[in-house]
Amino acid sequence: MRNNLPQSSSYESALEALSSLITQKSRGTMAPVIRSKTKLERMRKYVEILDLVECVKKLKIIHVAGTKGKGSTCTFSEAILRECGLRTGLFTSPHLIDVRERFRINGLDISEDKFLHYFWACWRQLTESVTEHLPMPALFQFLTLLAFKIFIDEEVDVAIIEVGLGGMYDSTNVIEEPIVCGITSLGMDHMELLGNSLSQIASHKAGILKPRVPAFTVPQLPEAMDVIQNKARELMIPLEVAEPLDHKKLDGLKLGMSGDHQLVNSGLAVSLCKCWLQRTGNWERMFLNGFKVAKIPDAFLRGLSTANLSGRAQTVYDCYASSFNSSTQSENSNGDLIFYLDGAHSPESMEACANWFSSVVKGNHKSLHCFSAENVDRDSGNDDVKVLQEAESTKLSKQILLFNCMEMRDPEILFPRLVNTCASSGVHFSKALFVPTMSTYSKVSSSNSVTSSDIINKDLSWQLNLQKLWEKIMHGKEPDSISEKDLKLDHERGLPPLYEDFHSSLSDNKFSGSAVMPSLPLAINWLRDCVRESPSIRLQVLVTGSLHLVGDVLKLIKR
Repeated sequence: MRNNLPQSSSYESALEALSSLITQKSRGTMAPVIRSKTKLERMRKYVEILDLVECVKKLKIIHVAGTKGKGSTCTFSEAILRECGLRTGLFTSPHLIDVRERFRINGLDISEDKFLHYFWACWRQLTESVTEHLPMPALFQFLTLLAFKIFIDEEVDVAIIEVGLGGMYDSTNVIEEPIVCGITSLGMDHMELLGNSLSQIASHKAGILKPRVPAFTVPQLPEAMDVIQNKARELMIPLEVAEPLDHKKLDGLKLGMSGDHQLVNSGLAVSLCKCWLQRTGNWERMFLNGFKVAKIPDAFLRGLSTANLSGRAQTVYDCYASSFNSSTQSENSNGDLIFYLDGAHSPESMEACANWFSSVVKGNHKSLHCFSAENVDRDSGNDDVKVLQEAESTKLSKQILLFNCMEMRDPEILFPRLVNTCASSGVHFSKALFVPTMSTYSKVSSSNSVTSSDIINKDLSWQLNLQKLWEKIMHGKEPDSISEKDLKLDHERGLPPLYEDFHSSLSDNKFSGSAVMPSLPLAINWLRDCVRESPSIRLQVLVTGSLHLVGDVLKLIKR
């Protein structure tokens, strides 16, 4: 059912079809069905329609839930098992630029051709079977079904499945017989759906645990750990707490994903992979000498050091600004624009993000985790990277915050966590920019999708509220009144008049100015202008608060 469309058109058609499955216009309007058994009952019927019931049972699955770090844990696990010589399938969410990111086969996003093949096969079977009482699945339900279809037909040896939201009633919880389950760090997030206490949230996450299936978690707060342990006792299954990875066991290698919090996620991944290999009979075959507690197998180390997940503690040099300067400016006037991207959006993840950002900007720029927007191999040590690193030492660094979050988040908690954690390491933001995202919840987009350029009619009330709160936290008072009307663009200059003083003040030593930018492209261009016009300054831009914002930034700077 590909309608004989050309590939590119057919792909856009598939995205349009996916967009029709979105049941909410914004996160705050999520249907209550997510809490009920109805969702899982429907998922089981969809699995039956696609003739996948027995095949899903045969998949050798690692199932992972958690508040933070579950995507990273799954990614570490996939990389480890791939390095062990296994054919891997990885399902994560959300995607940042293209929906195909959610489905990795052997470490690579599924190709467009294969995506279309499996997409239309599932779409046809489901559309032919819908009734008044069984409508088409919602977006995440369909994507979960598609993941099962892909992994089954691609004959993967192992499928690593990340829970979408919660656990107990999540679409992925139709998995009845995984090989092993994992629960990452828990915290306060999605309270409108999972409950207002850590114990309630933990109860949802522990809902993925199954009889006769070993479970692993990481050190948790007592309120969460009690719930997980009680669930394990109820099911009479072993529950092991995986300790954070010890740097000394890495044989001098660096983890593929930055940040001290990744030691927790990688420690869990090592335990999950070891258990999976043992329970599937692969351990003895691969590691004849057994597993020495003091040493991690070389294949595990290769996986840990090469694992990569965009938008999580990711450093990207803006090649546009660098290439412009290198071709039009003198040799000693190369401006630097570096983006530090992390989709943190909960209090705990915001603190981890702040610790990572502070560590990097305080002296770790020369680590192996920096790569360009053109995806230069971060381990290549090429001359271009060396030039960038040498130039850094002569420049005055300014830290900029580029921020947006969903209205359901609580910036009164997020901002202090970010500011105080950074300040404790001597890192202070010179400027804060608040921007609306380009992506919308009503449309599934790809890297080639055209985004709306309707800046004039963009609702900026939330961004103005963020700015007021920021200024109140930083200075104890709200900024001078700025209305959306004041942000109307001067079309000849491309920037609102009020940014003139804001721009020029970057070269002085004043701290904590802020502004609402009418659009993200405008904000990126403004930052690029800054480094072009102030060649002695290096701008280190922390992009955080929303994975959607991070994805939009990546889409813009990689064009």
